[in-house]
Amino acid sequence: MPGIESVEVAAGASARTTEYDLTTFPRSLTMGRVGPRLIPLALALVTFLVFLPALWNGFVEWDDYVNLYENEGYRGLTWPQIRWMFSTTLMGHWIPLTWLTFGLDYVIWEMNPAGYHLTSLVIFAANAAVFYFVALRLLGRAAGFSEGVLRLSAIVATLFYAVHPLRAESVGWLTERRDVLSGLLFLLTVLLYLKACDASGRRRRWQLAASVSTYVLALVSKSSVMVLPAVLIVLDIYPLRRLGGRWQEWTSARARAVWLEKIPYVTLGIAGAAVGYWAQNTNRFITSLQQYPLSARPAMVFYGLWFYLEKTMVPKGLSPLYELPAKVDLLDRQFLFPAIGVTAIAAAVIALRKRWPAGPAVSAYYVIALGPVIGIVHSGHQLTNDRYSYLPGFALALVVGGMAGVVVRAGAAGTLRPSFLRALAGLGVVWLCGLAYLSAQQVRIWRDTETLWRYALESEPNCAICHGNLGVFLSNQGNLQLAMAEYQRVLTLRPDNGKALQHMGHTYAGLGDTPRALEHLKLYLTRYPNDADALNNLGAALLSDRRPREALEPLARAMRVKPSHVLAHINAGYACIGLSQHRQALDLLRQAIALKYDSPQAWVGVTVAYLELGDMRAARTAWGILGMLDRKKAAGIGPAFLQTW
Repeated sequence: MPGIESVEVAAGASARTTEYDLTTFPRSLTMGRVGPRLIPLALALVTFLVFLPALWNGFVEWDDYVNLYENEGYRGLTWPQIRWMFSTTLMGHWIPLTWLTFGLDYVIWEMNPAGYHLTSLVIFAANAAVFYFVALRLLGRAAGFSEGVLRLSAIVATLFYAVHPLRAESVGWLTERRDVLSGLLFLLTVLLYLKACDASGRRRRWQLAASVSTYVLALVSKSSVMVLPAVLIVLDIYPLRRLGGRWQEWTSARARAVWLEKIPYVTLGIAGAAVGYWAQNTNRFITSLQQYPLSARPAMVFYGLWFYLEKTMVPKGLSPLYELPAKVDLLDRQFLFPAIGVTAIAAAVIALRKRWPAGPAVSAYYVIALGPVIGIVHSGHQLTNDRYSYLPGFALALVVGGMAGVVVRAGAAGTLRPSFLRALAGLGVVWLCGLAYLSAQQVRIWRDTETLWRYALESEPNCAICHGNLGVFLSNQGNLQLAMAEYQRVLTLRPDNGKALQHMGHTYAGLGDTPRALEHLKLYLTRYPNDADALNNLGAALLSDRRPREALEPLARAMRVKPSHVLAHINAGYACIGLSQHRQALDLLRQAIALKYDSPQAWVGVTVAYLELGDMRAARTAWGILGMLDRKKAAGIGPAFLQTW
């Protein structure tokens, strides 16, 4: 390759008279022939080290408890667990492959959260390595960089994506294993597709088949990858240029072959979308049009498009929950400014499409990748989420990597002054190091439940759900007065928040104020009459007020609504004991034990029921089991038991 006039890297040399052979650049950067093979491994290692603090995170009370800590369904890899993994839509997701990885974690680590986080971290580090190869191919096609510049731009793109603090939620929160796993398989699918586009014959067919296979695995990891067929079409237009810019070229013989190979992807994508919607709707997570009508959806879309772009460039004020406002109106300042900004950017991209053909492709990918979570079909309590940037972030990272390549190429051509080039390079290094530092800090907020919600309230002081979740944590820790203050704050921010009424009722019961507990629980149940937890809490409050006959009615309803509700069975058993219906009590308590064998409260009830029936042998057996589960509870009924014995 001929020498190209460039900046001089040696101190004191003249930039005007120096020539820099760009063919030496990649060798110095990548350690010669061995270097290129080590780059993806080095990127994976850097990613692993940046997010290493995740290994000290635990299970947090934000889906982790429901999905992992209290869930026994996934624990193992035998047939009962596998059958559960492929049949459950727990928390609104059908993700059997993700569950299989959790099952493997349990086999290896049991309930040690560090092992689970290690698995997530290793998978995410693999994302970085695969993204590097994808970036090499896409940037090579789009920009035509020389080898050294191409590798540098791919490295920058990968680092910008992998060490960005927007990734912290997906990596540091165990529930979001589905993000890193589906993301890895999404990238592998794209990489295999890109390789197939450069191959022919039998090799091409095998690579396309492998690409379709990894897409299947991606879909059963998380349904948001349903967008991949549209992504591949965008890539076929640019930078692959397999589909021309004119409509007539889309119907040519060559184009028909391109469309035919999309049939498996489109079929799978539609199936994934249907399953994803079904899983969400089964759990009643879909936001109804009565709550947020069609007129609110454009505002949510514009806000989301602006939010992820803004947070990518300036990752400030990140939070585990950006709460959906009670009212969404496009004319509100919160939504109007993003709408104007997105419209201006779209206009600029269209105006510059001939000078920058990558712009429309990047923009199209960004919008498509956000499609399932942008608010058109909305579910949950959030307006946006950091983790939703996982797939869209790939395109933005490629833009940053491409810009780095353009700068280096301009410096090599002598277009940029050496001092300016060094300043830009230094600024880029500082920026990436800053992102890495912020990521290492951000991933720590998932360390435990209290840290998570106190940080969330620092970022979003008016987040009602955050106050409520902190209140639940404080209540579980026995800090009932502090919990009550959080629930009061929830009602101040959102007077229509029914959950706060339920929590306040439960807390009043803990404080011994039974009348207020009953008042709040009954008020909540007028809004949500089929909430099994609230029905159980009402029954428990009536029991504590020595009204067992009244308690049986809400407890029976709770068991009808949720037959697997252990505490409802236990409390109903205690109510029957209070009414001297000991045989019925034993039936209910045995059902509770069948649901959860290691429940000390159930064994206490069984022991007492047998004592009341005069069956000392059975009472002694139950008492012995109770002693193995909870010695304090066994000691509490020990004197009465021994006296009777």
